[in-house]
Amino acid sequence: MSIIVTMADEVPGRAVAEIVGLATGSIVRARFIGRDFIASLRNLVGGEVDEYTQLLSEARDQALQRMIAHAEELGADGVICFRFATSTVMEGSAEILAYGTAVRLT
Repeated sequence: MSIIVTMADEVPGRAVAEIVGLATGSIVRARFIGRDFIASLRNLVGGEVDEYTQLLSEARDQALQRMIAHAEELGADGVICFRFATSTVMEGSAEILAYGTAVRLT
């Protein structure tokens, strides 16, 4: 099944037939000492810290895929009002949460 995911509160050309619930997906990722060492060296010269950019990008992708899987479990074919949230769990680790309203579309 293909899930339509949008940050908007509607899908153009489609109507919401039913709200089936809140779809969520989360992941907690921790920094890795090897990445921390390389990032600290990069911090000396400035610029983007690619190691952390990649880490967070992967975490967002995993959280999004988990949310889509949850929406499918709910019987949805769309997720509207999609958002990301993040929080620190402990020093060196963070949770990335993907969430939205799981719906059935016409």
